[in-house]
Amino acid sequence: MINYLTIRFDHHVKKYTFLLFMAMLCTFNLFAQTTRTGKVNDEKGSPVQGVTVQVKGKAMTVKTNADGSFSINAMSSDVLAFRSLGFEPQEISVGSQNNFHVVLVQKVDVMDEVVVVGYGTMKKKDVTGSIASVGEKELKAMPVKDALQAMQGKVAGVDITSNQRPGTTGSITIRGVRSITADQGPLYVVDGMVLQAGGIDNINPSDIETIDVLKDASATAVYGSRGANGVVLVTTKQGKKGRLMLNYAGTATFEKMYDVTEYMDAAEWLEYARLAKFGTTTPDYAKDFSKWGSVAASWANIAKGWTNNNTVWDPSLVGNYDWADLGRKNALSTEHTLSVSGGGENSKGYGSFGYLKQDATQPGQKFNRYTSKVSFEATPTKWFTMGASLNTFFSDQDYGYNFSKSVTGAGDYYNALRGMLPWTVPYDDNGNYLRNPAAGDINIINPINELEYNTNKRQTFGANGSFFSQLDFGQIYEPLKGLKYRVQFGPEFRYYRLGLANAAEGINGDGNNAVTYSTNRNLAWTLDNLIYYDRDFGADHHLGITLLQSSSKYNSESSNMKATDVYSAGELWYNINSGGFIGSWGTGLSERQMESYMARVNYSFKDRYMLTAFVRWDGSSVLAPGHQWSSFPSVAASWRIDQEDFMKDARFINTLKLRLGAGIVGNAAIGPYQTKGLLTQNFYNWSATNSTPGYVASDPSAANPQKMANPELGWERTTQYNLGIDYGFLNNRISGALDLYKTKTNDLLLAMSLNSVLGYGATMANVGKTSGWGIDLQINTVNVKNDNFQWNTTLTWSKDKNKILELNNGRKEDLTNNWIVGQEIQVPYDVVYDGIWKTSEAEEAAKYGAKPGQIRVKDISGPDGVPDGKVDRNYDRQVLGSYRPKWSGGIMNTFTYKNFDLSFFIFSRWGQTINAGAATLDGRYMQRKLDYFIPGVHEDAEYYQPGSNGEAADPWNSSMNYRDGSFIKLRNVSLGYNFPKTKLQKLGISNFKVYAQVMNPAMLYSKVDFLDPDLASYNNNTTQAGSSITTRGAVIGVNIGF
Repeated sequence: MINYLTIRFDHHVKKYTFLLFMAMLCTFNLFAQTTRTGKVNDEKGSPVQGVTVQVKGKAMTVKTNADGSFSINAMSSDVLAFRSLGFEPQEISVGSQNNFHVVLVQKVDVMDEVVVVGYGTMKKKDVTGSIASVGEKELKAMPVKDALQAMQGKVAGVDITSNQRPGTTGSITIRGVRSITADQGPLYVVDGMVLQAGGIDNINPSDIETIDVLKDASATAVYGSRGANGVVLVTTKQGKKGRLMLNYAGTATFEKMYDVTEYMDAAEWLEYARLAKFGTTTPDYAKDFSKWGSVAASWANIAKGWTNNNTVWDPSLVGNYDWADLGRKNALSTEHTLSVSGGGENSKGYGSFGYLKQDATQPGQKFNRYTSKVSFEATPTKWFTMGASLNTFFSDQDYGYNFSKSVTGAGDYYNALRGMLPWTVPYDDNGNYLRNPAAGDINIINPINELEYNTNKRQTFGANGSFFSQLDFGQIYEPLKGLKYRVQFGPEFRYYRLGLANAAEGINGDGNNAVTYSTNRNLAWTLDNLIYYDRDFGADHHLGITLLQSSSKYNSESSNMKATDVYSAGELWYNINSGGFIGSWGTGLSERQMESYMARVNYSFKDRYMLTAFVRWDGSSVLAPGHQWSSFPSVAASWRIDQEDFMKDARFINTLKLRLGAGIVGNAAIGPYQTKGLLTQNFYNWSATNSTPGYVASDPSAANPQKMANPELGWERTTQYNLGIDYGFLNNRISGALDLYKTKTNDLLLAMSLNSVLGYGATMANVGKTSGWGIDLQINTVNVKNDNFQWNTTLTWSKDKNKILELNNGRKEDLTNNWIVGQEIQVPYDVVYDGIWKTSEAEEAAKYGAKPGQIRVKDISGPDGVPDGKVDRNYDRQVLGSYRPKWSGGIMNTFTYKNFDLSFFIFSRWGQTINAGAATLDGRYMQRKLDYFIPGVHEDAEYYQPGSNGEAADPWNSSMNYRDGSFIKLRNVSLGYNFPKTKLQKLGISNFKVYAQVMNPAMLYSKVDFLDPDLASYNNNTTQAGSSITTRGAVIGVNIGF
């Protein structure tokens, strides 16, 4: 009995001990499972609603609310998993944290990216045409002054030439050139509205959300004739739902000018000039003094080289005056943008103000720009949405000095100073200005005071808007689901004012106070009516229909007044009536209109097979009546191969889409009234004081005679075919696109030559044909990716070729414009440089009418098609290359380590010919360092003997003006730091980034050693490829959001 009681007692003790232990354990767990709170934001600092937060391996799950907040019970040993559609999943160990600040990174799914297409948006997986995009992330990675620079090197097939003068932009071409004389510039569309009165250069880059480039005809033909040269779609920032966000972006840019061209110093110039003027490099005091001694202050520098009573020449003692130093300075530019955005359930808005103060590395140049943007969108009911967006800017530019007195001369103050001989000085010993310091040479004018004597101010005000309202009939009546109507209106306004004042004392004034005042006012509008039908039919079919009716008008008014001998150039252009002689005055009006209709159908089956077909009808007022309307059809298809069942086992392939498209686009990019028979005004003098204006149809003897009317002038039409593939491998660690395209342009808008006996020299006509082909390639790679470090690379590469198939009047060539059937559009065409004739070759040189020291060119052919022992431009010229590069490309590498990011961008053009290198070796003007011929001393030279043709250039000098402009340039290096959001949140800051950049730090390789072939220069009143100077700089920037 006792044993039984003992056993029973032991059993109860163990039982209750076990229960007590379990209770204690549960209590412990209850206390250990603490409530954890936190907030989830995206990379921009905006809260993310609806994120699933789960304790990994357990059923405990919650979702974030509207402000991204969550609360969940979790133990310190647990792991929280965060998942949301469109974002990369993330897991965080709980540990001792009670409050979490989570940042979700957008999921990289190439096909889910949304791109802007004509009159709408699409997911990339549904796109059938060739479209490339530059997103906000890429725009922020390399801050620029205008939107064109933001695209450079980032989009395959887009080529942009830069300009260094503040407030000026370069040129842009998309997939090369197709037309011979019509405009080659792309169409710009901002927030869905076509721009007619200007480009995108004055839109603040900080206000841009994305830039999408439509490249092939199946994408651009939706804009009809306007899309002939490609379309650049700019989407500016809009408000987003969520709390009010305030953001500031600011930069300070330090720039310095560097010479690329190396010029002769005084001693080197004198040796060169002696050879040109005296036929020998042997110094002779008497000859030197006779030639260059008439201005004592300048001669003093040469005299320093003559020692021992003017009998011994020591070139190391010659004095040099640094003219160039007066024309350069360090520049500091600043840019500030303040923006605010936010929205609720039914409305959202965005507003910004920007200020750019762009200094120049040359005195006298500067550019100030003020920008503002306001956008608002409201959805008061489910079936109605309306919105507005307005971009405005005002710019004030001091253009600086440029020589405008004649067609030749320096394009800026620095080049004017650089043109002064190094032994000359600007002032005499008494400080008096020397107008002609080079021995009185009247064509070498001292420009040192030109900034005081010349004023060149340009002001521009512009605005473009987008106003829309949209009805969703499906929200009103269920059977109409997917049917929408949208009306949108895009007004534009641009006012430009130019004021020039040249004082009599200056080079441009040349004895007269001269002023110019001109204005230009552009007003344009576009009105679109759109019907959309977009609906799924079952699980496999999707149909989208777009119908468009569009009207647009462009109106430009201009005025111009010039006067000489005004009372004072100091009064600028505000007292033009004081002019003793009114040079000219006039006003002008230009108008054009367009009417368009478009129908587009998009169809997809099982999200694998996509078809897009549309046709657009355009009518343009600039063409002849009866030929103003034309239709432009397009069709494109795509196949998502990666979605096929047979690809299921190819797990390394994430994206594989084949695209094929064909389309026709038109071009009517000629000025209004080209089809009309314009009149020329003549004045008939009846006496010394009496004249009467009259009009004649044309005057073939005039400098610019009017063209004969062509009542049948119609559209220039380009047919384009495109084959492309979008790809993504290894979880999209490698992705991109490859496109091959072919074009053919018929009915070129070209001036056809006429026999002047008809009274006209030419008429505009649809004559000629061109063709072209090209390749665009883009590769994006994630080379390394782990918790703390990531390395990404983006490579773009493109190649295009074009060819003239036919010219007007059945001609095979037009050598005045270097147009040759079978060759590219406007090729370099000249005799072929073959070295310099040596003294030992004097007898052979004489057969060609040359002498030692002159340029030798190749005898290629003759009247019978074989070399004839003579050099004749009619037979011995040939194509010397191409002004289009063989290829161009860029590579961007970005390294991210924790909160740091480092990137560098390299850009290259390869194989293009630039017009540079020829030199007139007359011994009169400033000259860069050259390898020139010295008889009996240095005959293996590149350049001819100075003075061998007097003060004129060598007869075959043009043969030296063609250089290979290939280069590889490091454009940008950037280092940034993003402050941790957990620390910023305590201060009420959502994001804070500081960064520094180095701009144009190095030319890695260039085949031209005396120019920067990446840049353009402005001299002799023309824009030329290659620049003798370049700028390098550093940027310090900050971006902070609240």
